[in-house]
Amino acid sequence: MVEPVRVPDLSSRPYGLEVERAMGAPPPLLYRAWTERFDQWFAAPGSVLMRPAVNEPFFFETEYEGMRSPHYGRFLRLVPDQLAELTWVTGAGGTGGTETVVTIEFTPKDSGTRLRLAHAGFADEAARDRHAQAWPLVLEQLDQRTAEPAER
Repeated sequence: MVEPVRVPDLSSRPYGLEVERAMGAPPPLLYRAWTERFDQWFAAPGSVLMRPAVNEPFFFETEYEGMRSPHYGRFLRLVPDQLAELTWVTGAGGTGGTETVVTIEFTPKDSGTRLRLAHAGFADEAARDRHAQAWPLVLEQLDQRTAEPAER
């Protein structure tokens, strides 16, 4: 029996953001990056525990300036090569342990992709603003890493 997806109640956490970026890679490659290959562009190698299936939890760590930051979540919706929606939980300096929701849409554009990322459910403006500064840099890194021939 398939359990229903329990979507977080974001009604008391109204802060969110949206970022768009033209990416060089096609949608299938970017979809795989978000659902199977976090350690090839974002997560610390060897830290990813992830199976791309709705209701499946995942874990990975990032490392920056000697600090490790655990990331937890679960997949809410997956439409291959079009959409990935997941919960996103990090500690202090991130979401503060609050379950937020990240939705990534992949739209073919020329030989690449128009990627739209929405991140909702922040408890305060400060957490939202930190992520509003970070996500463009993260997407730039994704674009650079997926543009490399070895990644395709």
